[in-house]
Amino acid sequence: MFSTSTIRLFCCLSVVLFLASCSKNYKVEGSSSVAGIDGKKLFLRTFKDGEWVSVDSADVEHGLFKMSGLADTARMVALFMDGENLMPLVLERGTVEVTISNGLLEAKGTPLNDKLYEFIHKRNEMETKIEELDRKEARLVLEGADLDEVRAQLTQEGEALLNEMNDYIKQFITANFSNVLGPSIFMMMCSTLPYPLITPQIEELMKSAPMEFKADPLVKEFLEKARENRTLIEEQKRMQEHVAAHK
Repeated sequence: MFSTSTIRLFCCLSVVLFLASCSKNYKVEGSSSVAGIDGKKLFLRTFKDGEWVSVDSADVEHGLFKMSGLADTARMVALFMDGENLMPLVLERGTVEVTISNGLLEAKGTPLNDKLYEFIHKRNEMETKIEELDRKEARLVLEGADLDEVRAQLTQEGEALLNEMNDYIKQFITANFSNVLGPSIFMMMCSTLPYPLITPQIEELMKSAPMEFKADPLVKEFLEKARENRTLIEEQKRMQEHVAAHK
């Protein structure tokens, strides 16, 4: 027979183990005001071996949906509706509050998601300022300003805004080298390139990047392809110079 003290100890250990397991769980609690989303199934998917793999799903009922599971380590996922990638988020311990509306896509409530969406909102603000330069040009010309002077002024403003945005992205990636945000935002920015290529900005970033960042599977694959492309471009350039020299 177990003694009373043994039973109490067992109960205490059970509570500790239960709380420890809960602390490793993620919860995604979402709300949506988008018309027609009720009855739809949403998926959390992670990019693995060149394809999106589902890790969780939920039906939307009365504009609400919930998902939960084990989160041993933080990982980057995307929220899909059918085949449409709606938004990125980090699957990490804690409760992630997701908002889906016509004017807002946001995930908050956990440390990395808060960081991610602060970055996304600020970057969107910077992109909006750059896009507004075209409207500013039209307005100034209509007000009677000289077109050449306006374009010279706005070109300078555009370069300053672009440099500011690039510096902000670099600082964000650098500050998050050691978590999932660094590689994820790096790959997000690299996806805007026509093909894998080591630009001066990427080369500068790699000088300070730790090995754990460079060893990330997606970053590693990108860098390998970019180096291969650089070699091909250099060989093609040498061949063209050789042909030109012997004409």
